[in-house]
Amino acid sequence: MPSRPPAVELAAGDYAATVVPVGAGLAGLSHQGRRLVVPHAPDELPAGYVGKTLVPWPNRITGGTYEYRGTVHEVPVNEHATGAALHGLACWSVWDVVEQSPSHVVLELELAPRYGYPFHLCSRVSYRLDAGAGLTIAITTTNIGADVAPYGASTHPYLSCDGRPVDECVLRSPARSVLDVDERLSPLEVVPAADLGLELTGTAPLGAVSIDHAFTDLPEDGWTVSLADPTTRLTVRLHARAPWLQIYSGELVGRRGVAVEPMTCPPDAFNSGTDLVELAPGEEHTLELRIDATVAA
Repeated sequence: MPSRPPAVELAAGDYAATVVPVGAGLAGLSHQGRRLVVPHAPDELPAGYVGKTLVPWPNRITGGTYEYRGTVHEVPVNEHATGAALHGLACWSVWDVVEQSPSHVVLELELAPRYGYPFHLCSRVSYRLDAGAGLTIAITTTNIGADVAPYGASTHPYLSCDGRPVDECVLRSPARSVLDVDERLSPLEVVPAADLGLELTGTAPLGAVSIDHAFTDLPEDGWTVSLADPTTRLTVRLHARAPWLQIYSGELVGRRGVAVEPMTCPPDAFNSGTDLVELAPGEEHTLELRIDATVAA
């Protein structure tokens, strides 16, 4: 069997990151020794999809069934509480490290056609640390098959203010609308965030508010979500340009971090078609985001 590193350590200035081949995952990110994401050990099976790359779809396919161009497909249901196919096909695959330097690593995975997803893709995930800009993540997928492929992408970092309880932290998001869901987290309709009490204006600590929703109505030229600790004055920010954003208040990780997931499409986009990427043969698509930190004086 080929030798693969259990983890790749990156460093630049005051930033350090740990990347694992399983799921092309972000297993750690720190600034001046302070944790900016919920970490996990390289050989650990983390709760809540911590740090994983989500392709060829993010979030859920309701019922594990979708119709594309006149053909019905069934993918494995892996979240039986909701009856959904969750977070794509690559989270638990071992990706190949194809480029590496002290501050940069690229991982690659070929997604072969299979029952339920008979499309042929190649995905590359780049992690690049910069002393000033922090960590830039780019997910690029190319259709190397002969048929147009339905596609979506995201990644699953949990922003953290050095492990402080999120109840004590201030969460700010510019999203003005949210996708309402039923008791099984299946999509209903997009409503103003205020209708569900989910306007995240960053004016007060999060408290006991529980969130597991997809947000939209975001600035088209890019947006920033921040998590700030009023005590230490540490602020962690995620910058992206994507039409959708999943926020989860981190119950599965003890509410020590908030999942902030820029998404190219909403939950169940393989059925609704909303913002679904359709990759023609030879076409590629990139989702890019950046995470950085500041400490107020």
